[in-house]
Amino acid sequence: MNLKQLEAFVQVSESGSFSKAAKELFLTQPTISAHISSLEKELNVRLFIRNTKEVSLSDDGKDLYRYAKQITDLEKAIEERFYMDSDDGKHFITIAASTIPAQYLLPKVLMCYRERYPKEQIKIMETDSSEVVTQVVDHMVDVGFTGTVLEKKHCKYIPFYKDELAVITPDTPEYRILKEQNRDDIDWIKRKPLILREEGSGTRKEAEKQLKNAGISMEDLDIVASIANQETIKKSVKQGMGITVLSRLAAEDEDGLLIFPIPGADEGRDINLVYNKNYQMTRSADRFIRIVKEVYDIE
Repeated sequence: MNLKQLEAFVQVSESGSFSKAAKELFLTQPTISAHISSLEKELNVRLFIRNTKEVSLSDDGKDLYRYAKQITDLEKAIEERFYMDSDDGKHFITIAASTIPAQYLLPKVLMCYRERYPKEQIKIMETDSSEVVTQVVDHMVDVGFTGTVLEKKHCKYIPFYKDELAVITPDTPEYRILKEQNRDDIDWIKRKPLILREEGSGTRKEAEKQLKNAGISMEDLDIVASIANQETIKKSVKQGMGITVLSRLAAEDEDGLLIFPIPGADEGRDINLVYNKNYQMTRSADRFIRIVKEVYDIE
C-alpha cells in the first residue's frame, strides 16, 4: 500500500462518495476506485459497503480508517514542519490566466495564498482564454483561469465566479442622457464606433453571444478596433474613440466611464479554474486550488 491509496481511502470514508473524493483530491473517479480496489486486494478485506445512493465503511474499513487517518494527519504535520519551513523548501506554482481573472479575481487569492504559504513562489502568465487552455493541455502550467470552456481532452473546469458583461461608454453628457432615460434596449450602439477585445478572448466571444441575445448582430456594428489590452481599451473609451463591451468588473469604481447593462443578458459567464486531470497534481497546485475554493466559497 502507499500514501496515495490511503489518502483516497480516507477521503471516500469522510465524504461517503467516490465522486466527491475524486473532486476533492483532483483525481478521476476511476483512479479513486483503483486505489480502493488495490487496498482491498492487498489487505484481503472489503472496506466499503456500497449501495445505489451512498458508500459506508465496513467493520474492517472502520478499523483501517483509524490507522489511515493518523497516517494522513501525520503526513500533513510533517509537511507543515519541514516542507514549508525549510529554507530549501521553496516551490513554484505556474498559472496561466486570461485578463479578467488575472487582473480582478486572482489578487485576492494570491494574498490569501501568500499569507498561508509564504515560502511558495508563484508565476503568472496573462494571455487569452484559448491560450490558457492550450497551456493547460500541454502541461506548460499547473493551473489556468479562463472565461471560455474549450472541449479539450483531459481538461477539468471548476466554475468559481459569474462575470457579467456590460456596455461601457465615456462619461459624457450624451451618454449621461441615455443613462437617465433608463432605456430597455441598446440599439443605439449600432450607431457608435465600437472597440472590442481581440479574437480568442473569452470576453470577445461572450460579448458576441450576449449582443446576439439582445437582438444585435455583429454585422450591424461599427467595429473600429480590436485591442488585446483591456486598459488600452478603457483609456480609448475615455478619450472618445468609441464604446466597448467589457466585464463590469473592469469598469466599476473607475472615473470617466458609464456602465449600461445588456438587455436580456443572463447571470453572466463562468470564470473557470482549469487543470489537466491526466497529470498528477503537485502539492503546491493542490493547495492553490483549495485556496481558490475557500476564497470564492465553492464546494
